Amino acid sequence: MTSPAEPFALTRPAHVASAHLVVDDLRSVSDFYQRVVGLGVLDKTASGEVLGVAGRPLLTLTTGSGVTRAPRTAAGLFHTAFLVPDRATLAHWLAHAADNGIRLDGASDHLVSEALYLSDPEGNGIEIYRDRRPDEWTYYPDGTVAMATERLNLQALVESAPQSRFGGMPDGTALGHIHLQVGDLPQADAFYRDVLGLKIMARYPGASFFATGDYHHHIAANIWNSRGAQKRQDAMTGLSDYRVKFNDRASLDKALAAAAAQEIDVTTTTDGYWLKDPWGIGLTLAA
Repeated sequence: MTSPAEPFALTRPAHVASAHLVVDDLRSVSDFYQRVVGLGVLDKTASGEVLGVAGRPLLTLTTGSGVTRAPRTAAGLFHTAFLVPDRATLAHWLAHAADNGIRLDGASDHLVSEALYLSDPEGNGIEIYRDRRPDEWTYYPDGTVAMATERLNLQALVESAPQSRFGGMPDGTALGHIHLQVGDLPQADAFYRDVLGLKIMARYPGASFFATGDYHHHIAANIWNSRGAQKRQDAMTGLSDYRVKFNDRASLDKALAAAAAQEIDVTTTTDGYWLKDPWGIGLTLAA
């Protein structure tokens, strides 16, 4: 069987590949991502699990002694965003959610995409979305993209769903983007634009959307709940770190040079290059 083509988001010079959450109740949270979201277990230890689709790792969950619940105002995760291959998959997942009484936090048409929102048992935000084709997006003369938050017709979407049982997320599902809570937007711009080399593709009041290669956003940052937030504490639940994959080695080298110029500590690991953003959220930059 032929694998589906990589989504546009993952073919850009850099993209988010996976995320790592620290959780209090590993069993409960993992069960939610398997049963509700539709991920599968790829690897398992006593203190953690790697979840994904068709062998692609998307989400790592770990726990440990001394884990403390992060307040809603802490810097960290706003949501992890699972990108499904097409609108039929989005509709199929929505029908699955409705059949199982899953409460949504919201649903929006963002012009570039259609998105459904929910939260896991520990309050970590989740977005499940499908992209419209890039040739359907509207770009402004400065290269930014038109985005909005409009009503999504859930009834029409669910009525278009396949009648078969939802058997989990299909091959081609990816982590399309990650949306962060930060303490200060200019500081976020300085890190994600000036260090990592991402372009600001759109702005909302209190939020910036960053990407490479004309995607609508690979990383977003907002201060809606977290204005003035300081660095995350050790062993705090929520987003520990995430992985950014560079398809373009030159872009990775430029980011590493920018980090060195700003005297940001970077550690070379077997997986890539490890550093932290201004709020203590870890990143692995990988070729």
